[in-house]
Amino acid sequence: MSKVRCDHCHLEFDEDVMIKDGDKYFCCKGCQGVYHLLRSEGLESFYDKLGDTKLQPAQQPKEDLEKFDLEGFVNRYVKKRDDGLYEINLIIEGIHCAACVWLNEKVLHKLPGIIEASINYTNNKAKIIWDPEVIKLSKIIETIRSIGYNAYPYDPSLQEERALKQRRDYYARILLAVFATMNIMWIAIAQYVGFFTGMRSDIKNILNIAEFALATPTLFYSGWVFFKGAYYGIKNRFINMDFLVATGALLTYLYSIYAMVTHTGEVYFDSVTMIITFVLVGKYLEVLSKKQAVDTVDALLGSLPTEVTVIKDGSKALVSVENVIVGDIIELKPGEKVVIDGVIVNGEASFDESSLTGESVPVFKKEGDEVLSGSICLDGVVRYEATKEFSTSLISNIATLLEDAVTKKPRVEQLANQISGYFSLTILSIAMFTFFGWYFHTGFEHALIVAVSVIVIACPCALGLATPMATLVGLGEALKRGILFKEARFLETIAKSDTVVLDKTGTITKGKPEVVAEEKFKEFDENIVYTLCEHSNHPISRGVLEYLAKKSKHKILQSQKIEEIKARGIKAIIDGKEVLGGNAQFLHENGITMSYEGENSLFAVAIDKELVVLYELADELRENAAYAIGKIKELGLEVWMLTGDNERSAAKVAKMAGIDKYRAKLLPQEKSAFIDKLHHAGKVVIMAGDGINDAIALACSDIAIAMGSGADIALSVSDVVLLDEKPMKIYEAIVIGRRVFRAVKENLALSLLYNVIAVPLAVMGYVNPLFAALAMSLSSLTVVGNSFRIKGIRWTRG
Repeated sequence: MSKVRCDHCHLEFDEDVMIKDGDKYFCCKGCQGVYHLLRSEGLESFYDKLGDTKLQPAQQPKEDLEKFDLEGFVNRYVKKRDDGLYEINLIIEGIHCAACVWLNEKVLHKLPGIIEASINYTNNKAKIIWDPEVIKLSKIIETIRSIGYNAYPYDPSLQEERALKQRRDYYARILLAVFATMNIMWIAIAQYVGFFTGMRSDIKNILNIAEFALATPTLFYSGWVFFKGAYYGIKNRFINMDFLVATGALLTYLYSIYAMVTHTGEVYFDSVTMIITFVLVGKYLEVLSKKQAVDTVDALLGSLPTEVTVIKDGSKALVSVENVIVGDIIELKPGEKVVIDGVIVNGEASFDESSLTGESVPVFKKEGDEVLSGSICLDGVVRYEATKEFSTSLISNIATLLEDAVTKKPRVEQLANQISGYFSLTILSIAMFTFFGWYFHTGFEHALIVAVSVIVIACPCALGLATPMATLVGLGEALKRGILFKEARFLETIAKSDTVVLDKTGTITKGKPEVVAEEKFKEFDENIVYTLCEHSNHPISRGVLEYLAKKSKHKILQSQKIEEIKARGIKAIIDGKEVLGGNAQFLHENGITMSYEGENSLFAVAIDKELVVLYELADELRENAAYAIGKIKELGLEVWMLTGDNERSAAKVAKMAGIDKYRAKLLPQEKSAFIDKLHHAGKVVIMAGDGINDAIALACSDIAIAMGSGADIALSVSDVVLLDEKPMKIYEAIVIGRRVFRAVKENLALSLLYNVIAVPLAVMGYVNPLFAALAMSLSSLTVVGNSFRIKGIRWTRG
């Protein structure tokens, strides 16, 4: 998207959000009005003198909000759903703790027209769905601003720039805080030494003033982020973590000023700087950790080019990815990333598909092969025809599903956020009772310091981080291995599963059966069988079709009344003859007698009620299928195989794969009935299938895993998509789910244990504010560090 300058203030913006007035562009109506006013007053020379100098843009918040409703902005950032609702991903600035998430969601849900508002704490990304007939996006943004936060559309390409800006702000604040803390420590040491050896009051006063000079900028500049968050929290009648930190530091600061001026008691300016420094450094390390966890997600789309080289009428042109249509010819050079799915029409090259499948070995592709968005062309120049638009390509679908997974919270996270919403108020109440208790026992000074320690040591952040941090790291690790969870809650469900049900064809086997034997009973026109198989997408039919195509060239005959019976066969009228093709049971049902005792899959053909040919087909096991099933069993899960194939064929594959329990000759509805039976027995069921023939069974399972890289149906009916079709990925998905759920439980236990131990210790007066601030920061970092241990899963290769 090209940038244009406002013809009044000269600030640059994306063209699609600007107001166009003839050949002029304006960032808001304020600039537009001032421009025409100066022209009407004959002050054109004003703009000549202005040159490249930028004016302060018109300070009209409502005018600024209007850009969110402009057609260009909506087309770029807003997704228009089939149900008439609008959906957008926003980044919410100013979120410091889980309570902030709770507040924003609570306020947004109260707005009429808001259907869904879900915010992920780890990356501050909000998914908002609303009814455009009831509320405008500008009103949603205005509401977020009114409670002290800011919002802008999520754009992966700009995330690094915004993250850098945030880090620089932290750098400056931390630099001042650390400088003041290091210097104030020397003064504090001198005071502590003087406390024991005796110190003249005038020298003590000078040291107090020096500490005051160092603590003041630390509190009000470095700690400004906490005061800002606390102010908006109070404005909305809400106590958050920022309020706890700001209150603890400010009370200590004010008392120290009182002690300094009245020469009574001791000053605690060193505690003020320590509180701000430790908490600020802790928050900064937390930001860095969250950014590292989010990188896997943002990198998926952030690294994609926004333009591709399209060949039109023999000439090359750079075209925006959004403007590419099906049928366009796209040229790829070495090192370029595929953005849109397609089929190679010229050239050959090796492609790196590791971002999709997790496998680092390059895949060689030539004319006629499919290229998937997200892969990288390593060598050679190829041209391919786009088979999808950018919005429906694999990488776009993955990104959309991943964004949904990040924003949709598990039940345990929703509960933790609700607790965090009331946590700070509870701690503040405890601190008040603590103050009065100690005041009547030891006096004001000691009571205040103990109360401040209670306020500072409590940490709602660790509780709020426990679930989202672990799930985000888990989702990122799964994606690296070619496993896509469509919602974060599915990590919890898959961790609790105890039964795995596998479809045979396409899941345990490669799904590409080949003809290994042919038995003719009478002469017939092979074009009839070829035409029949052409009308079916079943793997058995496709196997016969490929076999006939290799034998000789065939033609497609005229056909009518085509009917495919799931898991049975297909029938049609071809060239005036009644043709049946399918398994033995299907032919028996149609009055044709035959017998078959083999172990392979069968495709028999009858023409005008007479059996003419029988094809035997065999399908190979997928790579390491038996090893993967063995590993799944080691996890303690029960494994079943379901198939519509005959009993002998099912037994053969089950034995090769190491499966003891299986069911054969099942129709799709019978597969789903079997899963319901497992549910009645109290089982939590994972169903893995090809996503095409097993849609009913997949829908009935607790976790539906679709085998198939990029199949649209697989993306739509499943809970987990394996971009690499190896059965080992099923095992890896279960392991990741269990590891994430274990980390969530550990994080919750750590955060609760910390608060249960730390708060009572502070109430009893065993912790001073300095160590309280350090402990509070370390508790959050402990949860973050424990979540990153998920990355240390040790994988075994079969």
